[in-house]
Amino acid sequence: MASTDFANEKDVSDPKPFSKTPSDAESVREVQSEKGPHEDEKLVRQLKNRHIAMISIGGVIGTGLFLGTATALRNGGPIGLLLGYMFMGTICYSVMICLGEMIAYLPIPGGHIKLAERFVDPAFSFTLGYNYLYNWIVILPAELSAAAVLINFWRRDNPVNPAVWITITMIVTIVINLMGAGVYGEAEFIFASIKVITITGLIILGIVLDLGGGPNHDRLGFRYWKNPGPFVQYDNIGGAKGQFLGWWAVMTQAAFSFIGTEIVAIAAGEAKNPRRNLPKAIKRVYIRILLFYIGGTAVIGLLVPSNSPGLDIADGTAASSPFVIAIQNAGIKGLPSVINACLLTSAWSAASSDLYTSSRALYGLAAAGNAPKIFLRTSRKGLPYVSIIFCALFATLAYMGVNNGAGRVFGWFANMTAVAGLMTWFGITVTYVRFYAGMKAQGYDRTNLPFASKLQPFAAWYAMFFCLVICFFSGWAVFLKGKWAVDTFVTNYIPFVLFPILYLGAKFYYKQPIVKPHEMDFVTNIAEIEADTYDEPPPRNKLEAFWQWLM
Repeated sequence: MASTDFANEKDVSDPKPFSKTPSDAESVREVQSEKGPHEDEKLVRQLKNRHIAMISIGGVIGTGLFLGTATALRNGGPIGLLLGYMFMGTICYSVMICLGEMIAYLPIPGGHIKLAERFVDPAFSFTLGYNYLYNWIVILPAELSAAAVLINFWRRDNPVNPAVWITITMIVTIVINLMGAGVYGEAEFIFASIKVITITGLIILGIVLDLGGGPNHDRLGFRYWKNPGPFVQYDNIGGAKGQFLGWWAVMTQAAFSFIGTEIVAIAAGEAKNPRRNLPKAIKRVYIRILLFYIGGTAVIGLLVPSNSPGLDIADGTAASSPFVIAIQNAGIKGLPSVINACLLTSAWSAASSDLYTSSRALYGLAAAGNAPKIFLRTSRKGLPYVSIIFCALFATLAYMGVNNGAGRVFGWFANMTAVAGLMTWFGITVTYVRFYAGMKAQGYDRTNLPFASKLQPFAAWYAMFFCLVICFFSGWAVFLKGKWAVDTFVTNYIPFVLFPILYLGAKFYYKQPIVKPHEMDFVTNIAEIEADTYDEPPPRNKLEAFWQWLM
């Protein structure tokens, strides 16, 4: 992927970004007038370039990598884990270049939810919007449960009721979001910086430990690839079949880890200078996938045996983090607590992002006329406080972990989030295929987009197909003999079944045909977007030049 031609950026200060402009100006004005009283301009662009850069990184690094990889390693073994994350990484990258083309050109509030209305139909926008809202409303209590698991690492001998930690994390998350997008951006910048430093340090430390640089001077090499082996025989099923099933079991967990990279689309409506900042964030997604996920999972597979008893997160203790297990096995004292503290900030960061994203998704639904208009209410500073408060109410689902075990509840929510997230990715690729068809039908030159990829439309079809396949087989393990579990079946298949039901119901309600390619609207909001586009001041010294390159 590193050699991919990411396409051409042009000077977006040009008010005519395409070689062709629609001739029927009256029809454009009619489209704009149909937006009614709930205009899209209520959100204020407060997120700076560094905020967007770190939000995109924060969407990649989360508890799915730090904690969820425990289950993936236990199910798939070191090679199954690595191959599973590599495969999911290709799907994630394909989705992001689809999203990048659309959102860099039309960085509007509601992101892909509003774009689906333009390029598919209102029913698809309705379905994608509520699926996405469901996704982030569910993942919020998942992250709060993960925080409870992490904090009890320090209280393993005398654990505190998880409700205490859930409440504290919930309050921090809500306060950050109620202080506005600017404060959220600053908090995410700090949290994401800690996550980047942590995962980078862990990868370096992992290599050192693997080579025998720890206090016990035990050179691991590829020991655990040999014993207990590179793959796990899933459910003791022999041969290649058991190994394949072990690898496939990694898929849902890997999807949970990658879900969130599309947050930049939702943040686009509040991003400063979006035509320049969003393409930079999208272009660097593949670097983050390679460095953090492929590098991280490769190191985990070298350091921790797949049969380690500590990898079971259902026991409710955070010693199950593969990184913490590896450091403890190496005999390093004190550092596991430092790492656990960093992982805790990751859970806080992820929970804050979850509430931000769900509230903006709800705002986007209301802007499209698919939710009550009360959710469009904002403060003078552009804060959609009604949407935030409503979405925050669902955080209380995390208290399910008090009786059922925070680790087990984390697993439930991870399943639901992974499948709902994959269906969101499916919706993004469908929207992009329509976007691509519309551009071609109306004679637009895609190479003049702020961001474009030569892999299209093949990448879109690739991601679309595998998102559906992974969702369809996500709960396959319950069909093995003696493995039936109602909770696993329900949490895996509710989001998958709900998507077509929502679409058919909305289709019946709206009774509007799919938008034809030659009728698609590529013009509305362009004037405002162009007005928000400006040239960044040139760096005054080498330090500023490095910062601009980094961010």
